[in-house]
Amino acid sequence: MELPHLLPPLATPGEVTTFHSHKGGAGRSMAVANLATLLAGRSQASVPVLMVDWDLEAPGLHQYFAPAADGPGVLELFTACRDQLLRRSRRSALQDDAEQARQVLEAVGWERYVVRVDQSRPLYLMRAGRLDAGYAERVAAFNWEALFHLCPALFRSFADMLARQFRHVLVDARSGRTDTAGICTTLLPTRLVLLFEANRQSLEGLQALVQRVTTYRRSHEDEQRPLLVYPLPTRTDAECSAQRALCRRGDPASGLPGYQPVFEQALAEAYGLQQLSLESYFDEVQLPQSRSLARGERLAVRGEPVADRFSATRSYEALLGWLAGGHPPWQSRREIPLLAAVAQSRRAVEAGGAYGMMLARDLFRLGLVYADEGRCAAAVLAFRESLELHVKVVGEEHLETAAVKAQLARMLLREGELDQARILLRCVVETRTRLLGGEHPDVLEACSAQASALARQGYFEAALDRQEEVLQIQMRLLGPEHLLTLASLEARAGIHVLSGELELARQAQEQVLAVRARLLGAEHEDTRRVAAALGQTLARMEEAEQMERLGAQPAPYAVPRGGSPATLPAAAGASVTGAGAMAGGAQAGEAAGAREAVRMGGQLGPLMPGAPGERSAREQPGHYSAPARQRSAARAAGQAAEAVPAPPAVRVPGVEQEVQAYYEEPYSLQRAEPPLEQPLPEASPEPRA
Repeated sequence: MELPHLLPPLATPGEVTTFHSHKGGAGRSMAVANLATLLAGRSQASVPVLMVDWDLEAPGLHQYFAPAADGPGVLELFTACRDQLLRRSRRSALQDDAEQARQVLEAVGWERYVVRVDQSRPLYLMRAGRLDAGYAERVAAFNWEALFHLCPALFRSFADMLARQFRHVLVDARSGRTDTAGICTTLLPTRLVLLFEANRQSLEGLQALVQRVTTYRRSHEDEQRPLLVYPLPTRTDAECSAQRALCRRGDPASGLPGYQPVFEQALAEAYGLQQLSLESYFDEVQLPQSRSLARGERLAVRGEPVADRFSATRSYEALLGWLAGGHPPWQSRREIPLLAAVAQSRRAVEAGGAYGMMLARDLFRLGLVYADEGRCAAAVLAFRESLELHVKVVGEEHLETAAVKAQLARMLLREGELDQARILLRCVVETRTRLLGGEHPDVLEACSAQASALARQGYFEAALDRQEEVLQIQMRLLGPEHLLTLASLEARAGIHVLSGELELARQAQEQVLAVRARLLGAEHEDTRRVAAALGQTLARMEEAEQMERLGAQPAPYAVPRGGSPATLPAAAGASVTGAGAMAGGAQAGEAAGAREAVRMGGQLGPLMPGAPGERSAREQPGHYSAPARQRSAARAAGQAAEAVPAPPAVRVPGVEQEVQAYYEEPYSLQRAEPPLEQPLPEASPEPRA
């Protein structure tokens, strides 16, 4: 019989993972057996894996593998440890606890309690115990609490010894709240997998367990070791998507808890995070209910010919994507390989290799993932480092450098760093214009982002001029009903909302809504977004009329700090992706206006000049607002007023020179209204014509 002590010790310690469920029947032992089989087959079957069956009251892990002779296991091992400690108690009273535990484990020879269960891969098992006639009586009589008090470091030292010999140690723990379950979940693991069915009892029990375990680890000086918790839903209904969604999201109306919000809250509190998302994790990790595996001890990873998206094997492999690499479950599936690529590129750069550009591109892709997930601070850090590397390797005048600047500016807009964002966007526009031409779509996109930054700072004249340039080019090249043209018109409507020109905003939003409803359908996300924006505009117009009748001054529109920089309607409160969110996020009047806007959007036809009963050509995209000469006159009048004092220079990563934020722009910067949370200027320009 091959014993694990014949294997060479690991250069770095392995990981001890406990599998626990609050109630029985969650498929815990099956999960341990399947995952252990997968892990032992990795790297050309060179990864030693040990399973420990610590479910002493109902042992069964050995039944998933070829029949082997009955032998000693966990119960006999710790019975021998107890006897050793009792014999040593007098002469080792002053001995270090950890050293005593090590000597005891070496004296009893823990390797003798391990057997190999798969000859094709390095897979080992420590049984629960010798299943003879006296087994149940020995289990009931064993006092685990007394053993712990004899040597508190015993179980921690046992886990350390196993981790030095095996890359992965998977412990099948008893369900519920027992002494052995406490040992397995609190003292042994570096990773804890919590299996559950989506019912209230399991969720509440595991939520309390997470709090107990993490509190114990933090509060005991000897237990300051890392612990990652991975919730694992089991027996999910693969045939009914509505039932899966109900179990996962819950139903606040009926008081049904969803397991995703329950564990998001539990893990955020346990790890001291303000918020975290398990969206990507639970998209991939759900063990389906399998009738073919419900009875017997057949392993899914050996019996499924194809690991498709509905198979248990795929779910096990998805879990290993987080578990085996030590990634917390709140890291997204896209983030994990990018983090590995960044780490590899960083090591190559530190070793003196010419891999700076590879690292810069990996950081850029990682920043895009963070941006998509709404993790702005992390995205800014990734983009800043990527920008520094791009400037160093390929220089300022490169399209890839400009692309990084554009994405960094997008994140800075979300974070409210408007001056830095505007300077970066100016550099992007200048570089892309020289290399691509002034009418390239990438140039127009950057110009539209410039308009967004200007409007959020209160420079509505400059913002409208910049957006008008974009809109006119798109009208000429793409036509009035192209989706990009409609997006620019929607952005211009957002500027009007911010500046208080609600009637002009309403006209533009109605046009965009009508065309999108006809081209995309009334239920499309973009159609609903502009419908929500129109509903809010109508509600604000009604509110302004009521306040005017009462003789009150309407409050200026507040630009949210985290508004979307892509299109100004998002900054104006119109970024709504569904009917439920649209109605829930607005006031009663806004929701009513939005519903009416959706209804109108489904009825209105194309808005072309000359059609009876429809708007004139001036009200078409790019023509509905005041003429450019009227804007120029208003701007000239505004320039006669006292200028806003210039702030100090702003340092922007990737830009070698410091730029004066207000006086070196190619367009006039005069605030039409004071921006949010800034003092009023001494003089304001005249209102727009």
